[in-house]
Amino acid sequence: MRVYLPLLFVLLCGISLLVGARQISGYQLITLSDDAWLTLTASRLPRLITVSLTGVGLAICGVILQHIVRNKFVEPATSGGLDAAKLGILVSLPLMPTAGVGSRMLAALLFCFAANVIFIAIVRRIKFINTVLIPVIGLMYGGVLSALAEFYAYRHNILQSMQGWLLGDFSKIVQGHYEIIYLILPVVILAYVYAHRFTVLGMGEEMATSLGVNYLVTSAIGLMLVAITVSVTVIAVGAIPFVGLVIPNLVALYYGDNLARTLPAVALSGATLLLACDIAGRLLIYPFEVPIGLTSACVGGVLFLILIVRRAQ
Repeated sequence: MRVYLPLLFVLLCGISLLVGARQISGYQLITLSDDAWLTLTASRLPRLITVSLTGVGLAICGVILQHIVRNKFVEPATSGGLDAAKLGILVSLPLMPTAGVGSRMLAALLFCFAANVIFIAIVRRIKFINTVLIPVIGLMYGGVLSALAEFYAYRHNILQSMQGWLLGDFSKIVQGHYEIIYLILPVVILAYVYAHRFTVLGMGEEMATSLGVNYLVTSAIGLMLVAITVSVTVIAVGAIPFVGLVIPNLVALYYGDNLARTLPAVALSGATLLLACDIAGRLLIYPFEVPIGLTSACVGGVLFLILIVRRAQ
């Protein structure tokens, strides 16, 4: 991993701690005055941890899905997983109105896992010659799930609520309301443990089987890791698209596709990109902020189009 990436991440972490509606000077940060300490522990540090872990988790989700599907343009936003997680949460609201965060996360996890399984079954059944068509099918599939979610929300009078809290936004992250994001840590550890097997999956089912890797079991583990991460991030901060698509492609250009070697770079790059988008959103209309779902969608969408055009050429 090149040294400038960790340095950039550390620099962005420092900027993230200083930027906000309540200004903290560098001197206050060093001396840790009472006001600065309260602001840091109650808001800035929880937000920094949440942004970093969300970026790490979404980037790893993307690279796992890309190896399972064997397509560089697949991630939760282009495979229906993100929209399925939204649908799962919305379904759980009227059915379990008194349920806690854990129950809603479980509903999102089950819907996301099922949607990913269906998407992979569709891709395996339909043999695409052009790899660009696979994410197009995924976007159409996600659009259907999103329409179902909006229709369900409309029928149960929760449409306005859905539009408010499902858009990716870190402004509500404070101490005591972000700890669920730590569930991404075991996902990262398991992803690293299974990194070699996920790399083998990217070679195809026949090759994986010949090398002694149980294709179905390993794919199921990968999809479960993806479902856990997506459900946790949607519950904690809402929907954040394209991080899992852009980062694995950029890292693969420099480091290749061996996950055991590139996974740290993928994780750190995901955290760095999301930190940069978050800081930009906080500065664009300061002292107000643009939700991270909008800034990441703008940046990721442009990069996604560039990658598609480059691959098509």
